[in-house]
Amino acid sequence: MIYGYIRVSTRDQNEDRQLIALREQKVAEDNLFVDKQSGKDFQRPQYRRMVRKLKKDDLLYIKSIDRLGRNYGEILEQWRVLTKEKGIDIVVLDMPLLDTRRGKDLVGTFLSDIVLQVLSFVAENERANIRQRQAEGIAAAKARGVRFGRPPRPLPDGYHSAYQRWKAGAITGTAAAKECGMALATFRYRAELYEPAETT
Repeated sequence: MIYGYIRVSTRDQNEDRQLIALREQKVAEDNLFVDKQSGKDFQRPQYRRMVRKLKKDDLLYIKSIDRLGRNYGEILEQWRVLTKEKGIDIVVLDMPLLDTRRGKDLVGTFLSDIVLQVLSFVAENERANIRQRQAEGIAAAKARGVRFGRPPRPLPDGYHSAYQRWKAGAITGTAAAKECGMALATFRYRAELYEPAETT
């Protein structure tokens, strides 16, 4: 049997490019499995469903190695499970060297393993770079004063009075929070934000 696996990172991304490539390999529609979620691990419903169906000597097509996954260690482990334990062949269309049907001798297997390790590392490295760029972008935005998350709710009318009495030690934090209709943690969090505003 011939199978095809497709993955896009989000529901908004389009899988057409991968679909076209796999249909050109004559993969039947019933044997196409599509996941719309991150490649950080292999806990994906369609992938797991497909693996349960795979039998010895079946053939699996994927468009590129990063469609299989983005975690270096897990890609290598899944490749081992599929090729050694399940006994299937895998063809990565964007990388002809990653075709386990060819070169089943020692040299072919060795070459395939090296290419797989390099590509898996590149896929995970790109994922790490994306995370770093996102973190840097968020830090730069925060430095410019951009606020993330929901805007805080307006403070209740009696907040200033309760805050002042709490700061002076006249009432406890629990009493002040109750007076404002807030949880104690919320009252304390808002107090931390309120203090700089009071001093400016």
